[in-house]
Amino acid sequence: MLSRHYLRCKVLQTVYCGRYEETDNISLSKMFEYHIGRLNELGVLQVSLLPLLAEVAGQILEESKNKFLATEEDLNPSFRLVNNEFIRRMADNFELKKHITNWCGCWNTHENLLREAFLDLRQRDEYKAYLDREPSYENDKEFAVLIFRYLMNREALTAVMGERSLLWEDDFFQIAQYNFMMLKAIDAQEFDEAMMWPLMYDRRVEKDEEDMNFARQLLRDTLACRQDAEDLTRQYLQGWEFERVSRMDIVLINMAVAELTCCPSIPERVTIDEYIELSKEFSSDRSRLFINGILDKMVLELRSQGKINKSGRGLTVYE
Repeated sequence: MLSRHYLRCKVLQTVYCGRYEETDNISLSKMFEYHIGRLNELGVLQVSLLPLLAEVAGQILEESKNKFLATEEDLNPSFRLVNNEFIRRMADNFELKKHITNWCGCWNTHENLLREAFLDLRQRDEYKAYLDREPSYENDKEFAVLIFRYLMNREALTAVMGERSLLWEDDFFQIAQYNFMMLKAIDAQEFDEAMMWPLMYDRRVEKDEEDMNFARQLLRDTLACRQDAEDLTRQYLQGWEFERVSRMDIVLINMAVAELTCCPSIPERVTIDEYIELSKEFSSDRSRLFINGILDKMVLELRSQGKINKSGRGLTVYE
């Protein structure tokens, strides 16, 4: 489920951390695998809030019937959310239940936050509109996805998840976006107890494993060709000392060189565009022009040395 762009980001962070802390290559590879694996935990923590919220909602609605001065609404509450078919299928899914048991025990001590979330949600126009709509699987799914977005923006809940790992601060909303798209894409015909629950990285999914192998190779090759890439960078620094170049920019260039020379199926233009985009996200405003200029020259040099050999359908020569 993780995109290659996102995986490049994680490789970048790993390599940068290694340069800063002078960590050995084997430890960096283990660190990368560990961080990616824990994204599955974060993803499940996020989606687990839907069935847990529905469970808490049921408790609150039952409790309201026993109020001393119960209103008509208290005595006859709507259980639409509790019986939401989409959320019910989530709660019944074998794999998701197993993952929640393994990773989501933290919510046991924070039930008060879920109660607060439901009481707030109950007052919102979106909730009232949902109660007025015709009961159907599609309406239930649409509202469940809306609730998920609502929960991902409640600071008290996101803070609990953030406490599990400091590394998740940068990942939280990207993983929430992946989950949001995943929930919207679930096919009603396949959604039952036995459905394989989608994870952020699932070894059973061919594309996930293919993309992770790309990221592993990129990490290994970046670390292996670091010195060659930096020597090449020095050649094209005009009036600028290598030591004064941003460490992040050096890592970006190193990764780009590794991808250009060791990934024959990825077009040169795609690689260069990717690292220009990464420079916008992780470096300074001027880095984009600097990295683009350096890589333009490097491509011509590496091609002349026979170190760039692209093959496959749809590849075009970068000029």
